[in-house]
Amino acid sequence: MSKRIKKPSTAREWAVYILVQVEEKQAYSNLELKEALAHAGLSSRDTNLVTELVYGTLTRLNTIDWMLSRYLSRPSAKLEGWVRNLLRISFYQISYLDRIPDRAVVHEAVEIAKSWGHQGIAGMVNGVLRSRLRQPEKAEIPNNLSAAKRISLVHSHPEWMVAEWIKRYGMEETERMCEENNLPPEVSLRANSLKTDRDKLAHAIKEQVEDASVQPSSVAPEGLVIRGTGNIAALPAYRQGSCTVQDESSMLVAHAVAPKPGMSVLDTCAAPGGKTTHIAELMNNQGAITALDIHPHKLDLIADNARRLGLSIIDGRQANAVDADTILTGYMYDRVLVDAPCSGLGVIRRKPDIKWRKTASDTNSIRGIQLEILEAAAKLVKPEGRLVYSTCTVQAEENEDLIQDFLNQHADWELDGGLVQDMPESVRLKYSTLSRGYMQILPHHFHSDGFFIARLKRKISDFFNV
Repeated sequence: MSKRIKKPSTAREWAVYILVQVEEKQAYSNLELKEALAHAGLSSRDTNLVTELVYGTLTRLNTIDWMLSRYLSRPSAKLEGWVRNLLRISFYQISYLDRIPDRAVVHEAVEIAKSWGHQGIAGMVNGVLRSRLRQPEKAEIPNNLSAAKRISLVHSHPEWMVAEWIKRYGMEETERMCEENNLPPEVSLRANSLKTDRDKLAHAIKEQVEDASVQPSSVAPEGLVIRGTGNIAALPAYRQGSCTVQDESSMLVAHAVAPKPGMSVLDTCAAPGGKTTHIAELMNNQGAITALDIHPHKLDLIADNARRLGLSIIDGRQANAVDADTILTGYMYDRVLVDAPCSGLGVIRRKPDIKWRKTASDTNSIRGIQLEILEAAAKLVKPEGRLVYSTCTVQAEENEDLIQDFLNQHADWELDGGLVQDMPESVRLKYSTLSRGYMQILPHHFHSDGFFIARLKRKISDFFNV
């Protein structure tokens, strides 16, 4: 930790403090922000400013650092961590926020530099920021860059990531995806069909919060996109178990599982339980769901959510999903879900620091675990059952390429084209690959998380040989 850093008191000091924690301790921004704000004692206005500065700076990090390099006489890496992050939040405000006067940004930064450092640091901060204001053209991104470099700087993504996406999706799709990743994520709720329906839930929320904006999801039949409700956990509808928070794309996974009342279902990587509880709701709380997770405290989260939603058919068990076939020897299930651990590059909107933590090799290194889990899960599917694989990433190596590898190694399995029949109409119209048994949702398609979903079944000719 930077030696000079003091206990924060103002919103900007807290933002710098949190960014230093994220950078130097490799802390997760969402967890660090939540922890810090719980003890900061800030007004709601200042809390919003801290959140904006932390997430905004992390979202635009490589672009801000590139801009900084144009005004510094030495690499920013040689600055103390708190000084570097103080300059970062200042550049973010000047470059991306219109509502804060530039003079206020400079004044606040210099005051923090005086308080946390000394007059020399304050002078340097003042000089850099005033140069930024006097010579704004130095911060303009050149036009003569390669496509990957230009998109990387304009939309603040690692260049390796942009280059990979261009190869896979093309330049236009890649640029739209990167642009979408920088927008604030929508908040969406899933209506609990055991207690209400989407229309009734929307009506209840509008009655509970006067200025709430509530719109039906264009992706999921149970989904609502909401704004202006404040703390979701404080909503009476939430406390009463009429809904749960879940991204719209994520809601499609349970529909891909296509469970029916009375079935037996295995969820191999269940925490925090959004998909598990959705499956239970679609089953009308009739049947049995075995929910595995390696962490006991995450199983507690699933149990808490199940109780709140009024679900009793979920049996949580601590287990590593790669050992599922060994742990559950003798059991067979109608439906098995593998919501695999992944690189998470479909949820950059929610976790902006994730794009700076990942490397090109990470997506390949996790493939082995994903394949192991899928192979273990396949052994637990009844002959007439279905196996669903999903991730919240857009990396082909973890998605369609991995499924193809599995099929190449298991000749008795194939993709299930019947998946198309279980998807909502808006999704069926968007993805022609559903008739082949899979789909890749990119963030800009529905302003939701990037998600991959595939459904597999045993070949008919092999049913009697199992």
